[in-house]
Amino acid sequence: MKYVLVTGGVVSGLGKGVTASSIGLLLKACGLRVTSIKIDPYLNTDAGTMSPFEHGEVFVLDDGGEVDLDLGNYERFLDIKLTHDNNITTGKIYQSVIDKERRGDYLGKTVQVVPHITDAIQEWIERAALIPVDGTDGPADVCVIELGGTIGDIESMPFIEALGQFSYRVGSGNFCLIHVSLVPVLKVVGEQKTKPTQHSVRGLRSLGLTPHVLACRSTMVLDENVKRKLSQFCHVPVDSIITLYDVPNIWHIPLLLKDQKAHEAILKVLNLHSIAGGPALEEWTARAEMCDSLHEPVRIAMVGKYMGLSDSYLSVLKALKHASLRCLKKLVVDWVPAGDLEDATAQENPAAHKAAWKLLKGADGILVPGGFGDRGVEGKILASKYARENKVPFLGICLGMQIAVIEFARSVLNLKDANSTEFDTSTKNPCVIFMPEVSKTHMGGTMRLGSRRTYFQVMDCKSAKLYGNKSYIDERHRHRYEVNPHMVSQLENAGLSFTGKDETGQRMEIVELACHPYFIGVQFHPEFKSRPGKPSALFLGRFDGDK
Repeated sequence: MKYVLVTGGVVSGLGKGVTASSIGLLLKACGLRVTSIKIDPYLNTDAGTMSPFEHGEVFVLDDGGEVDLDLGNYERFLDIKLTHDNNITTGKIYQSVIDKERRGDYLGKTVQVVPHITDAIQEWIERAALIPVDGTDGPADVCVIELGGTIGDIESMPFIEALGQFSYRVGSGNFCLIHVSLVPVLKVVGEQKTKPTQHSVRGLRSLGLTPHVLACRSTMVLDENVKRKLSQFCHVPVDSIITLYDVPNIWHIPLLLKDQKAHEAILKVLNLHSIAGGPALEEWTARAEMCDSLHEPVRIAMVGKYMGLSDSYLSVLKALKHASLRCLKKLVVDWVPAGDLEDATAQENPAAHKAAWKLLKGADGILVPGGFGDRGVEGKILASKYARENKVPFLGICLGMQIAVIEFARSVLNLKDANSTEFDTSTKNPCVIFMPEVSKTHMGGTMRLGSRRTYFQVMDCKSAKLYGNKSYIDERHRHRYEVNPHMVSQLENAGLSFTGKDETGQRMEIVELACHPYFIGVQFHPEFKSRPGKPSALFLGRFDGDK
């Protein structure tokens, strides 16, 4: 097994995740099998209980793992299926060590950061790297490891120490370190400054790790004299210094790496030239260039509550991008704060209310994504009602589906107090209820999570046709509440069709309106399995052969 470690320096948010994904794609394009691991130094066991404002979206894996959004990038770029073990956190490591200590596995030894925590980190990496993720048996050729945070962070110190030991343990020909750093350009003088990267590399080397490749984030291509200066002070060959300058879309990043022969530098360090070929990225190149050339817009109104951070809905945005590219349309997402659609906002902030409704009414389609909590719920219900009554294409995901059911019950069945018990525990018409097997006291990892099977109840429906007339599908879930099965017959008699259910027939998975051009709600999250070359069927919203 060969290992590629990606670290970051100077500042956070440089794009280590996209860089690691792009490196993995480049190596895969050279004919190698690639897997990925993300290390998050925070103390949380996983990302499941973290606010989207704090850390972006929670990405859900097939096995139910709630993980960092970077694993979504890995899956999309590499077209693989990762496991919860591919996301290592400080919380997981310490928990595993403490569990061993409680069992007496350390035979009375004093348990310390070195060697017990560092050994646990190395063992986890080796174990996770061997898990097949590409649908074929046996381990991958290369494991790309991304270390979250920035070099120098206190919380990442045990991981740095462990990785330093690990690089020595696996040997120099099996370990390649790529350091992503910032080369800022001062507007006053227009000069690319190398000092931040010099200090970052010096800090990395003082901790026992020496970079083989420098990936320098900058607004423009690095000058040759800047590369020579970095080479001299950071002890990295000039040919192994890569510029990651600003590009129109992230699909260009693997192409930047390829054009600068990053793969050759990595293959040389790992002694893989004999089994790797040249990178075959023709399809990827065509997709990146096509994305830049699109002009005809398609406007999608995204109605949610996490409007201040687009990473909160990252997979939804990517799925929309995949689908719009297949349709040769330029995606324009109009962010509509759900609360601004509500009547209360019309009194408190008439300008915001007017602007939100203008965006909603100008959209080609309306999407209500998943979420938790009651803030903005009434606004989402109004958005669903507008889409239903005005025949505007609508897709509701998770909470978005539940919202559509509540709105239908209120407007069509005239059940004015219809609601979810998540928002109103005393409602007399609970359309959405708490799932019986879910814990009410523990938040982390207690939802209905991961890949679950949905069976189509009828084949003559839009969703079944979109999925290629399959009798069932497997999609990923993340929810605590579900449509009340005792209200299903009442809703169906009024015209709402539950076309997809779980294996028991009691859990509603897909809802449609037959009399509407496109009105679909799903309890699962189709965005998590969308890929650049294979858009999610529900986001694409057209049948094979449609133009």
